[in-house]
Amino acid sequence: MSNELWRLTAVEAVSRLRTKEITPLDLVEASARRMEEVEPAVNAMPTLCLDRARDHAKKIMAGQANEAEGEAGWLAGLPVSIKDLTDVGGVRTTYGSPIFANHVPEKSHPLVERIERKGGIVMGKSNTPEFGAGGSTFNEVFGRTRNPWNTSLTCGGSTGGGSVSVATGEVWLAHGSDHGGSLRRPGTYCSTVGLRPSAGRVTRGTSNNLYSPQSVQGPMARNVADLALFLDTMSGFCPQDAMTFDAPAVSFSAAVANPVLPKRVAFTIDFGGRFEVDREIREICTKMAQRFEELGCIVEEVSPDFGPVDEVFMAMRSQQFVVDRELQIQQHRDKFKPDIIWNTELGLKQTTSQLAWAERERAALYRRMFTFFQTYDLLVTPGAPTAAFDVNLRAPATIAGKKLDNYMSGSTLNSAITVTGSPAIAVPCGFDSFGRPVGLQLVGKPRGEAALLQAAALYEKLVGFDQLLPIDPRPGTVPPSSL
Repeated sequence: MSNELWRLTAVEAVSRLRTKEITPLDLVEASARRMEEVEPAVNAMPTLCLDRARDHAKKIMAGQANEAEGEAGWLAGLPVSIKDLTDVGGVRTTYGSPIFANHVPEKSHPLVERIERKGGIVMGKSNTPEFGAGGSTFNEVFGRTRNPWNTSLTCGGSTGGGSVSVATGEVWLAHGSDHGGSLRRPGTYCSTVGLRPSAGRVTRGTSNNLYSPQSVQGPMARNVADLALFLDTMSGFCPQDAMTFDAPAVSFSAAVANPVLPKRVAFTIDFGGRFEVDREIREICTKMAQRFEELGCIVEEVSPDFGPVDEVFMAMRSQQFVVDRELQIQQHRDKFKPDIIWNTELGLKQTTSQLAWAERERAALYRRMFTFFQTYDLLVTPGAPTAAFDVNLRAPATIAGKKLDNYMSGSTLNSAITVTGSPAIAVPCGFDSFGRPVGLQLVGKPRGEAALLQAAALYEKLVGFDQLLPIDPRPGTVPPSSL
């Protein structure tokens, strides 16, 4: 039985842990064996801490680490992965950067402490682009992470390693973060589910951008029920993050177990003609978005007015890069990849008036979205403008035949939603003619994660693509359209 435990969903595995049908150590060993099988093909988990995981499992089994048992999100000894941007005490944490190639933090990030307190067992660190900057997961420390559906393709970024770790069954849940789509694009490219929560839902703890709503921490999983379970684990007030707030009285898992149908669903392919989307992605996502009608929803093709959202996002993103990277670049410029230097210098060139304009536009967009959600319960868009591309590229070469202005141009469908402050989830919706996963991005009201997860769960049950995971890595070639 232990050789097949990795096929269980997280909810199933936790249920068996609670009844003691299996032990945390059983799952740790099953996870370790699965990593041995798949890691050479995908490179999702370059840093492992198996002895640490075994020790934690034994403490849970001995009743020495059960302080959160009975709380929402109790994982009972379930193995998880932690993105290599987030500290795990005593475990090599590189942030994907040569500057920190041998860095071993003494203390864990507050979110990791919460996950471990609630019974999550850290198996290791999942791969990420350098400092999380990029839509394809590669760095100079560990190399490239590959898409398990076709190992010649990217898994997306920046939570690429996390997405692959759950898609292949290496772990049951993956921690990640999202600024411009880093939990959503890897979900779309790997046919997993990734949730960008509302700012403050999950602690960011040690961030220097502590008062910015742009970057958030969040969960990835193979299905929506598992995702809700991990969000319950992560959610709640943290005194080290002033933007956090209490977890809801009704858990997200309970909400998903009793889903409520959204009445009116808005769907837009390109945000009112603002962004380019590949032809086949347009066709698949249009067809699959209409399937909400089969659930009994009213589906209308309509888009909020996003205004100059791309310019607003880049202004805010670049300012965050200045906060995070200015001093490091002054000391180690030769060790940074060009994308990070470009983004930081873009921020340094901005005037106070330009930043003030961006703040006013962001506030105006929030108010327009508030009005929009008075009519609609859910907004549906494509999860990405292209399917997964060549693993050796930083970004897709083109979108709808047009060359990209910069590496962030492949993430505009996701980054536009970041600016709105709304939670968003990537859900699988099919495959293109080359067998590459395609997904939808479902967008909910601010702090409306429960209703958003309910809609995602109902859709998931309708289309059934979650039943295809976990998978063994598959070799393949790069489709012509990805070159």
